[in-house]
Amino acid sequence: MSSKWTCVLIVGFLLFSFYHSINGLLCYCDLCFDTNFTCTTDGYCFTSISLNKDTGVIRHSSRCLETTILIPREKPFTCHYPNKHNDSFVTECCKQYDFCNKDLKPKLHIKPPDDTENGHKTKRLGTWELAIIIAGPIGVVCLVVMLIMNFWVESNKRHNIRYLRTPRNIAADQQPILAAAVSLRDMIEMTTSGSGSGLPLLVQRSIARQIQLGVPIGKGRFGEVWQGKWRGEQVAVKIFSSREERSWFREAEIYQTVMLRHDNILGFIAADNKDNGTWTQLWLITDYHENGSLFDFLNRSTVDTNGMIRMALSIATGLAHLHMEIVGTQGKPAIAHRDLKSKNILVKSNGTCAIGDLGLAVRYDTTMDTVDIPLNHRVGTKRYMAPEVLEETINMNHFDSFKRGDVYALGLILWEITRRCNIGNIHEEYQLPYYDSVPSDPTIDEMRKVVCLEIRRPPIPQRWNTYPCLQTMSKLMQECWYHTASARLTALRIKKTLATLGAMQNHNININI
Repeated sequence: MSSKWTCVLIVGFLLFSFYHSINGLLCYCDLCFDTNFTCTTDGYCFTSISLNKDTGVIRHSSRCLETTILIPREKPFTCHYPNKHNDSFVTECCKQYDFCNKDLKPKLHIKPPDDTENGHKTKRLGTWELAIIIAGPIGVVCLVVMLIMNFWVESNKRHNIRYLRTPRNIAADQQPILAAAVSLRDMIEMTTSGSGSGLPLLVQRSIARQIQLGVPIGKGRFGEVWQGKWRGEQVAVKIFSSREERSWFREAEIYQTVMLRHDNILGFIAADNKDNGTWTQLWLITDYHENGSLFDFLNRSTVDTNGMIRMALSIATGLAHLHMEIVGTQGKPAIAHRDLKSKNILVKSNGTCAIGDLGLAVRYDTTMDTVDIPLNHRVGTKRYMAPEVLEETINMNHFDSFKRGDVYALGLILWEITRRCNIGNIHEEYQLPYYDSVPSDPTIDEMRKVVCLEIRRPPIPQRWNTYPCLQTMSKLMQECWYHTASARLTALRIKKTLATLGAMQNHNININI
């Protein structure tokens, strides 16, 4: 009988392991209101307790730990039980069974008093004794430093020897956060070779804690955008409200995709969550562009034909990079934006654009042939939704469906830019797509009626047909917003067409000169 029960236990354990390898480990999550306080992970469940020493508030947290953020994965530092001197933060992890973190009861360690040792009070030092103890070592250290500096200067004068970097200096260079003269761009180049998955997490947290917030520069449904400074460099800080934690985590996750960094994708710097004892602030730190969004820029400025092509080509280039899969050991998955609009595109100082706000983006997993869709209650912007999205006929399991939705939105953005093209001091005033058909904040039904039932598109002004450049742009945008999704151009095809148009435009200018 004992061998029979042993077999039963072994089979049960194997079934349990197989179940979790397929479905993941269920954990108790104190922030997951929408999923009945439950989250699923392929890593660990954890419970932590923290003490805010300023306010005396003790806070408990229970959530999931994904393997993608565990360092190292086999024995993560996060799950190491702290030593007896840690009296402010303790974490315990488990993965033996579902909701195992409900049974974890981490406790803060009690810090022993400083003035006792072996139960006896130490003798207090007098004022002069204390002064001598403090000043003596400082004086000795200063004297030694002065002697060393004097010897080093004299040695250089006598021998004129070129200074060589010691291993200590090399180690400092490899830790750019320690080098005060290193810029953010140089730091990213050093740590990621310009195209990696972002700065190390510890460096990101160090940067976030050194940022000084300036003035707010934008506000949306996710939270606010602030102008900030890090060591004198301008940065943009996107502060998410606590209920938008999923959007913050998703956007940070997408930005740190390997090989995503590109001139026409908004430059990601760091992500961090700041707990002030009362609420948690979720920060996303990116490059700062003083021209603001494309929506703001077109509202206050016009562009010439070269500026129009430069903007359109940079947006198409950024979208083509998102959509493209890079195959290799450090490859990049294909990504679709799903919320492309003029307000989510930033204008750089050189007149090109960078695509931002990747909180709704989806990734395509070629090995599993699946689409990684975020668990997010947010939807895209109704005014820019493709017909198949409005009609709810989009195939959510087919990744090309999402890319075609992006191309439809790109066509509307090209229309916005072309309206502000100033030729002969003639241009249209800035308007959003379908400004003449729907109200300022349209509903899904209102957009469906105009886009799907009446099959209307933004109007093409007659004057565009008199200029070859504007005529090409109007033809291009119409091929982007076809009602049949499969008939639309690809982002790569749009990029090549705009590049050819730009080359022809420059050629004509050179001939006229």
